[in-house]
Amino acid sequence: MTQTVAIVGSGPAGFYAAEALLNADATVQVDMYERLPVPFGLVRYGVAPDHQKLKSVTAVFETTAAHSDFQFMGNVTVGEDVTVHELTAAYDAVIIATGAISDRKLKIPGEDLPGSVSATEFVSWYNGHPDFRDHSFDLSHPNVVVVGNGNVALDVSRILAKTPQELAVSDICEHALEALSASQVTDIIVVGRRGPLQASFSIRELREFSMLSDVEPVFDPAEIDAAGATPEELKDAARMIGILKGFAHPDAPRTASRRVHFRFLLSPVEIQGKDATEAVVLSRCTLEGPAFERRARSTQDRETIPAGLVLRSVGYRGRPLCGVPFDDAAGVVPSQQGRVTGTQGQPIDKLYTAGWIRRGPSGIIGTNRECASETAEAVLADLAASEAPCDPALRSKLLVRLDAGTSAKIDLAGWHRIDQIERMAGEARGKPREKLTSVPEMLTAAAAL
Repeated sequence: MTQTVAIVGSGPAGFYAAEALLNADATVQVDMYERLPVPFGLVRYGVAPDHQKLKSVTAVFETTAAHSDFQFMGNVTVGEDVTVHELTAAYDAVIIATGAISDRKLKIPGEDLPGSVSATEFVSWYNGHPDFRDHSFDLSHPNVVVVGNGNVALDVSRILAKTPQELAVSDICEHALEALSASQVTDIIVVGRRGPLQASFSIRELREFSMLSDVEPVFDPAEIDAAGATPEELKDAARMIGILKGFAHPDAPRTASRRVHFRFLLSPVEIQGKDATEAVVLSRCTLEGPAFERRARSTQDRETIPAGLVLRSVGYRGRPLCGVPFDDAAGVVPSQQGRVTGTQGQPIDKLYTAGWIRRGPSGIIGTNRECASETAEAVLADLAASEAPCDPALRSKLLVRLDAGTSAKIDLAGWHRIDQIERMAGEARGKPREKLTSVPEMLTAAAAL
């Protein structure tokens, strides 16, 4: 007997869960619900436009989507067009895979000034997310401060630093390319609370700054000494240190139009400005704790950096979904081995979770496969043990209602028409694709013959 599973979210975790379910011995029908007309979530709207190799994972997702027991349900918002209660009533299992789509705040004075925004917003803007396409950013000031030492912080810094010619061959959206081409930014200052040895960005991401055509990465080796690293820590981070030491010294004459400054042991304490962001005040930090477990402690020593734009990249968190338990402190759906749990730790019948909404924003895209596979194993085990499978008529009735609803449901064929139009528009511009950036545009393209 065919059992049915609904997956909420079409990012990596959702597709990896679908892959595991469809490749299992059991016969499972998977319906994937996505509030936008297009799939792939983080890969489409989070991966940097100049990192096309990372986006090639969508070929794996397309293989999963081509399975005869898979159905894409685009432009359907769970919580509005259909409730979680309706899904659990109509399906044998429901997997929540909505990702971590909100940013963490700095919680400092002035953070809400115009010009102080999350890196999430900036990334979504240049990647053409419909919710952010009309946002604007002040690129008229020479300085931008990026708060954070992860790969996303380096992504936004690199996009800000690249020349229009370098950006034009990526799949960056046209509205962002136009704005960045007129940018007057000359200095991007990347700041982190801890030392260079504790930075969480990858060596690959850091090395890229040495390969840009008109960008000079800058680092003061004295910051290594200031961090008070042990010989063991220095040995462990030897490659990272080697790359940083290869960057220009801050006191050296400029050799490029733009500089990216890598600063450490600095923590923002205030964003200043009358009507908009004008400067960020940072506290100098010291490190305490044993080797490889260093923690930053703020001091009373201050440094002020003028800036017209401050991008915070200090972590992500999930958003609650009505009908699903949520741990607000951790920003995740509480679970055990993928099974959603209630306030007393008890499993919630038919509810499961996978990806960042389950474990928090950690790892790379591929990390979601192991996480999603564990969730799929829990689903399959529970389905095999179930003595009362869901009546297939309930799912059929729900799908009929959604087809008759006010929102146009986009299936896989509709997505493929959108994909084709985007690729053709991109080819005309010498780039991988030119994304459609509004839902009405997507719906029109999906309906094209």
